Amino acid sequence: MRKKLIAANWKMYKTVEQAREFVAAFLPEARHHHRDEIVLCPAYVAISAVAEAVRGSALGVGGQDMFWEKEGAYTGAVSASMLRSAGCTHVIIGHSERRQYFGETDDTVNRKLKAALAAGLKPIVCVGEVLQEREAGLTDDILRLQCGIALRDISGAQAAGLVMAYEPVWAIGTGKTATPEIAVQAHQVLRAEAAKALGDNAANHMRILYGGSVKPENASALMSQPEIDGALVGGASLDPKSFLAIVKY
Repeated sequence: MRKKLIAANWKMYKTVEQAREFVAAFLPEARHHHRDEIVLCPAYVAISAVAEAVRGSALGVGGQDMFWEKEGAYTGAVSASMLRSAGCTHVIIGHSERRQYFGETDDTVNRKLKAALAAGLKPIVCVGEVLQEREAGLTDDILRLQCGIALRDISGAQAAGLVMAYEPVWAIGTGKTATPEIAVQAHQVLRAEAAKALGDNAANHMRILYGGSVKPENASALMSQPEIDGALVGGASLDPKSFLAIVKY
C-alpha cells in the first residue's frame, strides 16, 4: 500500500505571521495524524517560519517552485539547496499556474526535477490537461507527453520519493472537480507512462495525487479510490479547519 500524501499549496497567500497562525491552529489537531503524509507549501518568504513551527512533528514543508541551477546570476530564482537549507523536504514542480503565467514547459519541468532529486528533495510533479484538450479527447495524449518528457533520462533508482500530481487545469479554482472515475483513468495513464520511463517497480511505488478543487465535501470520495494516492490542495488548504477536514477525510 502506498501511503497517501496530502499537500497544501498556499500559492501567493499568507504573510509570515499568517503562516505561523495557520500552523498554530492546525498542528495541535494534526500532530498525531500518521495515516497520511502531510506537507505545507508556503510562499518562499514563509518557508523558514513554517519549518520552525512544525519542527518535531511529522509534517513536511515544500517549496512551490525552484530553479534548476545550483547558484548563479539568476535574479529572483531559488535553488533546490536553498529550499533544503530553509527547511523544505518537498517541492512542487510544473504547477499549471507556473506553466500558464511563467512560461514553464515540459522541458524545464524535466530540468527542475533532475535538480530536485539530486538535492534530495521530494518533487511533486504536476501534469494535466486544459478544457479544450479534454473536450477534444486529447487528455490521455497530453498526459503521456507531459509525463514522458518530465521523466526523460531519469532512472527508477533516481526517482525514489518522486510524486506526481494529476491536476486537470479546468478544475483548478473553478469549483469543478473531476469525478473519481475521471481521476482514476488519468492516474492509470500516468502510472503506465511512468512504468515505461522508470520501470514497473518504481511506477508501482510512485504516488500520484489528485489536484483540482479538492475540498472537504469531495475528499472522501476521491481518496477512497485505490489509484488516488493523496491530494494537492489549493484554496481549501488556506483555512486550517478546512484543510484539517480534508486530512481527516
